[in-house]
Amino acid sequence: GPRKRSKKVMAALDEGLWSWWWRTSNDRDAVARNVLTLAISFLLLLLPWLLLSRRSARLPPGPPGWPFVGNLLSLKPNLHEHFTDLACRYGPILRVYLGTKLAVVVSSPSLAEQVLREHDRIFANRDPPAIAPRITYGGVNIVWTSDGPTWRMLRRICVREMLGSTVLDSLYHLRRWEVRQIVADIYKKSGEPVNIGEHVFVAIVGTITSMMWGATGEEGEERRKLGARFRSLVGELTELLGRPNLGDAFPALAPLDLQGVNRDADKVLPYFHDMINSMIERRYKMVDKGSDFLGYLLRVKEQEDEKTPLTMNQVKALLM
Repeated sequence: GPRKRSKKVMAALDEGLWSWWWRTSNDRDAVARNVLTLAISFLLLLLPWLLLSRRSARLPPGPPGWPFVGNLLSLKPNLHEHFTDLACRYGPILRVYLGTKLAVVVSSPSLAEQVLREHDRIFANRDPPAIAPRITYGGVNIVWTSDGPTWRMLRRICVREMLGSTVLDSLYHLRRWEVRQIVADIYKKSGEPVNIGEHVFVAIVGTITSMMWGATGEEGEERRKLGARFRSLVGELTELLGRPNLGDAFPALAPLDLQGVNRDADKVLPYFHDMINSMIERRYKMVDKGSDFLGYLLRVKEQEDEKTPLTMNQVKALLM
């Protein structure tokens, strides 16, 4: 019948196209096949960009980009200056494509307040940098956890209780001691050159660490050397977080670690892990856990909330 004849015709066409595609009979067919293959491959690569372009009408304005690489080729080394220039042209909120990733840049205090405070639950659902899970015990701190029961639990611990006015006031004596210590250290070097930046950084580090897990007990030159070492390691860690990483723009390349970001992080992280582990082990042996952040976190962990318990990795990640 007609249906059988149509099936035979389609089968013949299918067999003919397949035969032409894979078994070229002359040079003209070979050239045509190669051109068609390249055209199809280009269209497949271009398709995601075309789909994103159709959605761009609902996004903030931003500079035009290239397929697949987005705006990567036009980025300048000093990103903060580059984004400032873009904000002058496109406004305080703009979009850029970092490879296949869409990034929205906010450059005004009022918009930053909306993102970080008023609508923080919405903007908590974002992709972390490729290096973030390695640094924060799997990305389990409040910065990289998506909205949900765990994020709300961490937010309550950090914002309402750890950083509340009552807790901060109770740690005033630690901040006062650090200020007096830096004044005493500078006074001892009367008549000698003094690196004010180094002393201020040591005081800041001392204040933060004292509030997190209590005073370390070092004073004078030993304290300065410890602070200088800590400053160097924090600088390396900050550089790793800010280093452009192909794994962020192209997630499929992240496991390859082409730029060695994970390798460099593994050289720095053991110092922080050993320091945090030693502080936790020392505090666990004490009956009184203390009034600093670490003591509070350990008391919360011991309460064992059945719905959203605080894990030890989350304690470590919050201290990082």
